Amino acid sequence: MIADLSRLLVGPDASLREVMACVDRNAKGIALVVDQERCLIGTVTDGDLRRAILARLDLNLPVRTLLEQRAGTPYAIPLTAPMGTPDAHLLHLMNERSVRHIPLVDEAGRVVDIGLLGDLVKEYELPLSAVVMAGGYGTRLRPLTEELPKAMLPVGDRPLMQVIIEQLRQAGIRRVNVTTHYRPEKISDYFGDGRGFGVELNYVTEDRPLGTAGGLGLVAASEEPLLVINGDILARVDFRAMLEHHREHGAEMTVAVRQYDVPVPYGVIETEGARVRRLREKPIFNFLVNAGIYLLEPAVVRSIPNGRRFDMTELIQRLLDEGRPVATFPIVGYWLDVGKHGDYVQAQEDVKSGRFTT
Repeated sequence: MIADLSRLLVGPDASLREVMACVDRNAKGIALVVDQERCLIGTVTDGDLRRAILARLDLNLPVRTLLEQRAGTPYAIPLTAPMGTPDAHLLHLMNERSVRHIPLVDEAGRVVDIGLLGDLVKEYELPLSAVVMAGGYGTRLRPLTEELPKAMLPVGDRPLMQVIIEQLRQAGIRRVNVTTHYRPEKISDYFGDGRGFGVELNYVTEDRPLGTAGGLGLVAASEEPLLVINGDILARVDFRAMLEHHREHGAEMTVAVRQYDVPVPYGVIETEGARVRRLREKPIFNFLVNAGIYLLEPAVVRSIPNGRRFDMTELIQRLLDEGRPVATFPIVGYWLDVGKHGDYVQAQEDVKSGRFTT
C-alpha cells in the first residue's frame, strides 16, 4: 500500500508542468487526476509526459486538455481494479495491457491505493550492461576535486557514483563498467569488484583523456545494448522505460534529454523587414538539451575508435550523417548535472530537503 497516496494526486486544472513535478516527487512514474471526492478522472504516466514534450505541447496547459485528447480512443477510460484485487490478477492485467500501474478504487470510484509493477515483481534483470564515465578531472569543481574524482564527491551520505550504481542495481542492471583516468584508485579502492554493492564492476582505465565517448572503445564487446551515464549526473530515470522507448523507435542510439527553459526578460518583437508582425511579452523559449545518458546498440559501440579521443557529439553526428536512427528520451523526473560549484551546492540541498532521495 502507498503510504501517502496524496503524493500521486492532482486536480484536472493542474498544469502539465505541475503534473510533471508530481511525477518527479512521487517517483512512481504516474500521476492520478481526481476530482474533489478523489474519484478517478484519468491517469498521466511519465510516458505520456515524454510524448507531450516531444510533441512540443505547452506545459502550462491544464492536464484536462491532455485527457480530453484521449476521447474516443481506447485510453479514454483509465484501467482500474477494485480494492483487494489479488496481486496475481493485478500482474496478469499489467502484462495483458502492457502497463506498470493500476489504480485501485472503492465502490464509489474513489482512489484508495495503486498497484505497482515494481512492487509485484521484486527481482528482474534488464538485458543491458552499463558504463559509468568517471574519468574527468572535475576542473570546475576545484578545490573539491584536488584529492577526489568528481564522481566520488559525497552527495548526502555517499559518493555520487554510489548513488548511480545503486540506481543501476535497483533497475536490474548487474554488469557495470567504469571508465577512469583521474585518481582511479579512489574509485577502485572504494568499490572493489562491486559485489558489496550488488553489481559486477569492471574498470577501464584511460591512459590519457579520450573524450566523452572514446573510453567506450576500450569496453569489452557485448551483444547487449550499452547504457552509458556520465559520472556527474544526479537523476531519476526509469531505465526500463528508456530501453522500451529505444526499441519502440528502432533506434541505434537513444539520447536522454531534458527540457531547458530560457526566459527572455523583455518584450520580443518579430518583424518582416521593417514592419512589426508580432509582439511577445517576456516569452519563454524551451529546448531539449543533452542529459548525459545514452543507450547504444552493439554495432554503434563497435564503431567507436579504439584508443583515440572521441566525443559523444561526434558519434551522434556520425550516425546522423549515415542516416542511422537516433532517438531522444525526455527525462521528466529530477535531473542535475553536478559540474560546477553551484550545482554541487544544489545537489546537497536537494538531498537534504528530500527533493532527491538517494
